[in-house]
Amino acid sequence: MKRFAMAALGGTIAGTILATQVAGPLLAQETNRKSSVYEQLDLFGDVFERIRAQYVEEVDERDLIEAAINGMLTSLDPHSSYLPPKDFDNMQVQTRGEFGGLGIEVTQEEGFVKVVSPIDGTPADEAGIEAGDFITHVDGESVLGLTLDQAVELMRGPVGSEIVITVVREGADEPFDVTIIRDTIKLTAVRSRIEGDTVVLRVTTFNDQTYVNLEAEWEKSVEELGGIENVNGVVLDLRNNPGGLLPQAIKVSDAFLDAGEIVSTRGRDPQDSDRYNATPGDLTGGEPMVVLINNGSASASEIVAGALKDHRRAIVVGTRSFGKGSVQTVMPLKGDGAMRLTTARYYTPSGRSIQALGVSPDIVVAQPPRNPAANAEDETGTTARRTRSEADLRGALINDSMTEDERKQAEEELKKAEDAAKLREEDYQLAYAIDILKGFSALETEN
Repeated sequence: MKRFAMAALGGTIAGTILATQVAGPLLAQETNRKSSVYEQLDLFGDVFERIRAQYVEEVDERDLIEAAINGMLTSLDPHSSYLPPKDFDNMQVQTRGEFGGLGIEVTQEEGFVKVVSPIDGTPADEAGIEAGDFITHVDGESVLGLTLDQAVELMRGPVGSEIVITVVREGADEPFDVTIIRDTIKLTAVRSRIEGDTVVLRVTTFNDQTYVNLEAEWEKSVEELGGIENVNGVVLDLRNNPGGLLPQAIKVSDAFLDAGEIVSTRGRDPQDSDRYNATPGDLTGGEPMVVLINNGSASASEIVAGALKDHRRAIVVGTRSFGKGSVQTVMPLKGDGAMRLTTARYYTPSGRSIQALGVSPDIVVAQPPRNPAANAEDETGTTARRTRSEADLRGALINDSMTEDERKQAEEELKKAEDAAKLREEDYQLAYAIDILKGFSALETEN
């Protein structure tokens, strides 16, 4: 027993000596690091005082400090920034679904403002602004060298006022100007429409009304079709959806999933990591689904598309999404401002980060450019592309083998086919998604 006790004591002493030997250099390094930080802070104070005292014009000390804070944050990544009190208030208003402006979600790339996506029905959308456009000038003033917040501030203005932005677009030979009238942007988070027997749920943003709107629009559409038994599937349209609130993305994903992981977030500290799982219950009762995405689908919309794809709950159709796989936390600061800081990356249920890669669709379907001449009418007012058939021939035999009910059914089927053809001209990607759901429905009928 004594020998054991001595051995244990000897080990303790040796461990103490070793710890002292190792801790010495570590403590010295920590002391040196702190000393270096204090020296840099002294340098900042020295520069601040020299600017305040010797700059050619008198400067606002508050503006100087805010600019320094914003410079520190924007040097980290494109999504971290300082929000002065006014911008913080605007951000809170936007998440409630109404604000003034052009109606575009933007980021910064290579010094220029890049459009993530235009918001449906807004002045920017109606003016033809597209996801991927670069804005180089605002009213003739270059945005190169400005922070993203400064560039956005240039685009703000009174409702009803005019703004001219210069756009560089891939495929266009030269930059071109677009004139837009600023307006109050009222975001309708979810809109629905009926295409044949398919419910199309168009989600434009993830604000605090998104899930409530989604549920209401779904119920309204089912009622319009006369019950769930008359629904052949759902298209969740996330194209040009710039994202928004993470909790809303989780709720929307959960609406279509019975179980399993929706998304996980991983920060610098493992203790800050989170995992979000679906709860039992599918809003649609398991109806077949197609999700539409494109390059304007970002952030929260990528969480939804990634979750539904990984769980094989939906077929994802369109083009690769934007690739914003980082989480920003808004932290209120003294003085009524706030700091937007990137604190984590998010991962789809399969463990993939979509940062800079995006969500890849199961079926790649590009949206062809619209051809205005395709729907041109001739002098008689009929579509120029209309072709003649047997029924148009003089003296053609009539089909007398069909009953009146059969004839009406045939006419209804023809009308559906013509509507589908028209939809392909208006929105090829949506028409493709609906065709997939028709295929599911046909297979179920045969079985």
